[in-house]
Amino acid sequence: MNHELRKVDTRPLALTLGEPAGIGPDIAIKAWLRREELKLPAFYLLGDRNFLERRAAALGLHVRLADVDANTAEPGQPDAQSAQAALSSIRQAVRDVRSGLASAVVTNPIAKSVLYRAGFRHPGHTEYLAELTADKGQTPQPVMMLWSPVLAVVPVTIHASLREAIGRLSTELIVSTARIVADALKTRFGIPQPRLAVSGLNPHAGEEGTLGREDETIVAPAVDILRAEGLTVKGPLPADTMFHDAARKNYDCAICMYHDQALIPIKTLAFDDAVNVTLGLPFIRTSPDHGTAFDIAGTGRANPASLIAALRLAARIAATPAPASAPP
Repeated sequence: MNHELRKVDTRPLALTLGEPAGIGPDIAIKAWLRREELKLPAFYLLGDRNFLERRAAALGLHVRLADVDANTAEPGQPDAQSAQAALSSIRQAVRDVRSGLASAVVTNPIAKSVLYRAGFRHPGHTEYLAELTADKGQTPQPVMMLWSPVLAVVPVTIHASLREAIGRLSTELIVSTARIVADALKTRFGIPQPRLAVSGLNPHAGEEGTLGREDETIVAPAVDILRAEGLTVKGPLPADTMFHDAARKNYDCAICMYHDQALIPIKTLAFDDAVNVTLGLPFIRTSPDHGTAFDIAGTGRANPASLIAALRLAARIAATPAPASAPP
């Protein structure tokens, strides 16, 4: 895929704290200290100075910081303030990017279980960001893309059980998701004629209906609609043969029917390099493609590679003007 920069955006990236007890603070501090060596884009971290100083000390690192809000969580031990600290950081980052202070939002991992105990009612980061950008009661459709240099994937249904995902799947949802993906590949990734590969839902894409009818009744009609609109789309394709080297050369993004169908191949092929990109929002958002890793938080073992990739990709996308609105 071609991701050449078209212009330079000198505004910094707004990086959220993530779950304070997780590895987000660790990888943010590591990335910051290596920003000149790695020639990283300018960014700032939204979090509590005293908390970050303690975490840096635990890591044996020194970094100069400025004041924000207080937080008390210890590595691997989320406390009552964790949820509010994580959400406050997200809200401020969104305000900064929408006001023009920041060029994009990069989010560190959150712990959904911690947020749920504090009353959080969204399935995840992606859906929460969509609500924060709602305009006059209209919430944009957020689309979760996982991008890497070797593979880009999009799950049509996101944070839902497999049973719920199958129930939510519809021709209309596949079509609207693919439209947003195609538009983003054109306007933000610089691919003039995006090639989409649409997976089937069932084994062997249903085997002509013998292994389930959904691929014939739901997925195939969506592919027909998208082709009629002039998009380059293949499918429904058997998911088990979509991700080997030769197959990946034939498309720019794989549109998959549910979460693990998309995330297993990309995490297998590009665990340290994959980046979560939210499409369909009025601003750019990227995130490392991993969780909070409570078990290694504060130990110095956390690898900042995915965060570094997220920072670089956010800056790269910010170099291309964002579309005025999501496609209809």
